[in-house]
Amino acid sequence: MRPGPLPAPPDQQLDPIDQPITKNFPALLALVALVPLAACAKSDRAGRTPPDATLQTPEPSSGWTDKPGWTAEHWMVAAANPLAATAGAEMLQAGGSAIDAAIAVELVLTLVEPQSSGIGGGAFLLHWDGRTVTAFDGRETAPAAATESLFLRDGKPMQLYDGVVGGRSVGVPGILRMLEEVHRRFGKLPWSRLFEPAIELAENGFAISPRLATLLAAEKHLSADPAARAYFYDAQGIPRPAGSLLRNPQLAAVLRELAARGADAFYSGPIADAIVAKVRDHPRNPGLLTLADLAAYRPKERTPLCFDYRRWRVCGFPPPSSGGLAVGQILGILESTDISAHPPKRLPSRHWSLDPLAVHLFAEAGRLAYADRARYLADPDFVDVPVAGLLAPSYLAQRAALVGHRSIGVAGPGSPQGAPVAMGLDRSADLPSTSQISIVDAHGNALSMTATIEDGFGSRQMVLGFLLNNQLTDFSFAPTDEAGRPIANRVQPGKRPRSSMSPLLVFDRADGRFLMTLGSPGGSAIINYVAKVLVATLDWNLDLQTAISLPNFGSRNGPTELEAGRIDDSLAAALRARGHDVVLLELNSGVQAVERTSSGWFGAADPRREGVAMGE
Repeated sequence: MRPGPLPAPPDQQLDPIDQPITKNFPALLALVALVPLAACAKSDRAGRTPPDATLQTPEPSSGWTDKPGWTAEHWMVAAANPLAATAGAEMLQAGGSAIDAAIAVELVLTLVEPQSSGIGGGAFLLHWDGRTVTAFDGRETAPAAATESLFLRDGKPMQLYDGVVGGRSVGVPGILRMLEEVHRRFGKLPWSRLFEPAIELAENGFAISPRLATLLAAEKHLSADPAARAYFYDAQGIPRPAGSLLRNPQLAAVLRELAARGADAFYSGPIADAIVAKVRDHPRNPGLLTLADLAAYRPKERTPLCFDYRRWRVCGFPPPSSGGLAVGQILGILESTDISAHPPKRLPSRHWSLDPLAVHLFAEAGRLAYADRARYLADPDFVDVPVAGLLAPSYLAQRAALVGHRSIGVAGPGSPQGAPVAMGLDRSADLPSTSQISIVDAHGNALSMTATIEDGFGSRQMVLGFLLNNQLTDFSFAPTDEAGRPIANRVQPGKRPRSSMSPLLVFDRADGRFLMTLGSPGGSAIINYVAKVLVATLDWNLDLQTAISLPNFGSRNGPTELEAGRIDDSLAAALRARGHDVVLLELNSGVQAVERTSSGWFGAADPRREGVAMGE
């Protein structure tokens, strides 16, 4: 059977896609027991460099766990926490779909990874049903009463955390409405069944993970909220340590309501009343959210942003995410280079030696993409985003011609066809608290979902056991630039703020087969994180786990950023000789990914965080 085509960019069409073969599968072995990493099998995909389970690297402050990857024949789930991955695996083992598993995963993440995502936030989801890629937008919206001056004080943009902390930054949460919609279309298990793992953990308790404990210890604003203080801190106001048992009966009650009544229980009634009261009654920084805003929220189905790169087809998320478009521009610029001839090398010290020319080319492509992002990217329901012009081969060739032997420094935006005139540059950057879920099921479906509450612990406002987002701070605080030109990503009522979230699905152009699902947390650095993984797998022929574990690098149209403690000393010097302003810093990606192999699936999780993959 010949299914329909993948969505094509405006100036291209894709050959028909063949539907992957569906297989049955036996029960998941030892579901609740996590397999020791040293015992996990390595990828056997022909033609790829195998991962090395013995790779040792200096430990970043966020922690490092070597991960060789996981193999499976029928299905795979990769998520940011083992308890969440187990919940997804339980649904897949029961015959559920990738959507069923993703919902179970996200509900558990609300509990065990509350700093990153949850029912108080939003998400972008790409879904492949064996025939077609579909994009679902569960991004938060600005309240109807919001104005361009939301983050101005005395006519000037306020300091970042003066906007973040409190009710002012809270947008209408969108993830539950979006997940309910995709479940109606692609779910196989009953909606209420998907809530069972999260309810059980909320009622009986879970052990605080080392990552959550580390972030709590460093957090400066959360304890000011009475509900959060009572939950995350002891009687003396000290953050609860790793291993402490944490129960959340309030969230369990909310989840029971949602399981019984669906998303309506969140967007109207007592839960909605509590959310609005929390936002509007903040003592120092009240917000504008109303019951009408919650009742009016609707997710959007958008056309996926698909583009060709060499012999592959990559589908990303369209605006209001800048991620898919910026990744497409980076790869489009790199396609005219010989970056594939400059792969990294393993050193005797078990560090990785990155080729300076490859990093130079990647960073310069990033500068150009981020420059366009700052001018043109925003909610397409409010701003004309020149998507076709920004990805047009002729335009990317013009941009690629700017890449020379020495660094550009700071790139200016280009002038693609269809670009709106007199737009200002947005200097804001979205904050890094996010979570990635990558899943393939036994029915031929795959998904990539990136979910977020924006900053770590969101707005620092806890209600009924979950945290509320601070997504409105993803808008530009200033509505115009210094010259008085309007900024595309300015605050407007009902608008969705720009994002860098970059869920991706990759296909083989030759036969249309699905190959890979991936994405990452990391704020505006997400774009570089996932583009690095694509270059490492598609150009350098590395397996996913090795590609993720490579040192992070790139530029967001500022300094060239290199991951501290994970590069050899000569790289920075070689880049400075090319005119780069080099900084070493913690580039704490959290990529979750799954790729097809000759015998099934290979799941990979970022060693910088606590994620795992599980499969059968």
